[in-house]
Amino acid sequence: MSSTVDISAGSPESSSDEDERVSRSHGLTKVLRRPEVGAAVAALVIFVFFASTTESFAKPAGASTWIFSASAFGIMAVAVALLMIGGEFDLSAGAMTGTTGLTAGILMTEYEVNVWLAILAALVLAILIGALNGVLVMRTGLPSFIVTLGTFFVLQGVNLAVTKILIDKVSVTGLAKAEGYFQGQQIFGSFVKISMPWLPWLEPEESPTLTIYAATFWWLAVTVLATWVLLRTRAGNWIFAVGGAQTSARQVGVPVTRTKIGLFITTAVAGWLVGMLSLFKLTTVQSTTGVGEEFIYIICAVVGGCLLTGGYGSAVGAALGALIYGMVRQGIVYEGWDNDWVYAFLGVMLLGAVLVNNWVKARAEAVR
Repeated sequence: MSSTVDISAGSPESSSDEDERVSRSHGLTKVLRRPEVGAAVAALVIFVFFASTTESFAKPAGASTWIFSASAFGIMAVAVALLMIGGEFDLSAGAMTGTTGLTAGILMTEYEVNVWLAILAALVLAILIGALNGVLVMRTGLPSFIVTLGTFFVLQGVNLAVTKILIDKVSVTGLAKAEGYFQGQQIFGSFVKISMPWLPWLEPEESPTLTIYAATFWWLAVTVLATWVLLRTRAGNWIFAVGGAQTSARQVGVPVTRTKIGLFITTAVAGWLVGMLSLFKLTTVQSTTGVGEEFIYIICAVVGGCLLTGGYGSAVGAALGALIYGMVRQGIVYEGWDNDWVYAFLGVMLLGAVLVNNWVKARAEAVR
C-alpha cells in the first residue's frame, strides 16, 4: 500500500513563489511596453526645467500660451499617430489646415455663405482629399510619403494661386463681419477663464487667471476618442494589424484598404478641425497657414512612442509629444533664447525619441 506525499507545499520554490516572479516580470514588461511612458517622463522633466528657470512659464498667463499651442499641434499629432500606427504617412496634413481655413473663410467673407454651410463645405472638401490620398496609395501601391508629398504641393499651390484669383490677396480677413460668425466662434474660438489665486509662486499684482481655449477641449476629446478606438474597438485592432503586418492582416480578413482610406480621411478631418479652430480664434487665415508643420506632427507622434515602421504607438503618447513641443516652443521664448533653437531641438527630439523607443522596446522584450 503506497501513499502520495505532496512535497511542494513546504518547498522554498513553491508554485506561488514562481507566480510572484512571473507577475513582477509581467508587470515590468507591461509598463516598459507602453509607448507613452518615455514621453510622459520627458514632459515632466521639461516642465520642471522651464518652471524653475523662467519666471513666466508656470504662471497662469504663460501656461495659457503653451497649452493652446500644444492643443493645436496635439489634435493633428493624434490623427497622424493613428495613421503611422497603420503604417502610413501624410505630408499634406499641414497644408490641409490652411486649405480648409481658406475655404471656409472665403465662402463666408466673399460669397456671404452662412457660417455653418461654409464649415460643412470645408469638411466635405477635407474628406474628399483624404479619401483621394487613401485611394491613390492603395490602388497604385506608391508609398504614402510620395503620394501625400504630391498632395502637399498641389494644396500649397492652390492655396496661393486660387486665393489670389478669388480675392486678389493671399489672406482672408474681416471674418467677424460674416453671417453667423459668433455662433461658430462659440464652438471653435471660445475660451474659459479659471482663477488660480492659490498658486504659491504668484506675486500679489499678477493675474491668477488661466485661459483655456476651445482647442484644448477638442484636443482632450480627440485624444480620448482615439485611445478608445485603438484599445477598445475592432477598428483599433485593424489599425495595429495593417501597420504591423499588412499581408497577414489581409489573409485573416482585415479590410486593409478600407482601414487605410479611413485613416487618411481621419487625418484630413483633423486638419479641417485645426483649420476651424485657428480661423475662429485668429479671425484670419493666410495662404501659407500650416505649411511646414506636417513634420512637427510626425515628430510629436514619434516622441510619443510611434514607430516609423508602423504597428506600434499610442494616441496619448502623441498628445504628450505635442505637449512637449508646446512647452519647449514657448519656454525658449521665456528663456530669451533665439527662436531658431526650436528647430535644433526638434531634430534632437526626433533622434532621441527613435533611440529611446528602440531601447525601451528591446528592454521590454528582454524581460518578457
